[in-house]
Amino acid sequence: MADELVFYTNPMSRGRIVRWMLEEVGQPYRTEIVDYASIKSPEYTAVNPMGKVPALTHGDVVVTEAAAICAYLADAFPAAGLAPALGDTRRGTYFRWMFFGAGPVEQATSVRTLGVEIKPEMKRMMGFGDQADMLDALEGAIAGKTYILGDSFSAADVYLGSQVNWGLQFGSLERRPTFERYSERLQARPAYVRASKIDDDLIAKAQAATA
Repeated sequence: MADELVFYTNPMSRGRIVRWMLEEVGQPYRTEIVDYASIKSPEYTAVNPMGKVPALTHGDVVVTEAAAICAYLADAFPAAGLAPALGDTRRGTYFRWMFFGAGPVEQATSVRTLGVEIKPEMKRMMGFGDQADMLDALEGAIAGKTYILGDSFSAADVYLGSQVNWGLQFGSLERRPTFERYSERLQARPAYVRASKIDDDLIAKAQAATA
């Protein structure tokens, strides 16, 4: 099909973010599992030269980077209501926090995982300041609201919420009641439950095959 959605992923990767997004969008898609042993193969690097998952093709369009894929899908399928329309004043807030997740949150949690402490005099050089700056800004974005845009769920919640979910699960994000309540709301969504089951079943199948 000329406009087929093809999703390249591994169930043990950030591809889980895009799986959730695709389930929220509700359009048919085909999944191509990329094994880590072949992720740098010429066949896959022709799709993503970085040799990373996830990636998405939509007809002739190729999109990589999980946040970009989420933003693309929200705009490509507006009937799903996952992004404010052009002219909606909430669109700036939507992009602001989606890419806050892709920038400061991703950077700060990665640096923390590596055990690097940011010296006060170096904060100006870092896009996220330091861990405390990032955490306070993140909490301010969701405190007192159901979702990033208030009562309206959006692709920003898929991406930023995935960062919160993983941070709480793996200990790279400080446990705060605001984060925990937000995570619980997101994980109760039917699309999240469906997406998680699909990927968890794929992991179980792979493990059984190598047992």
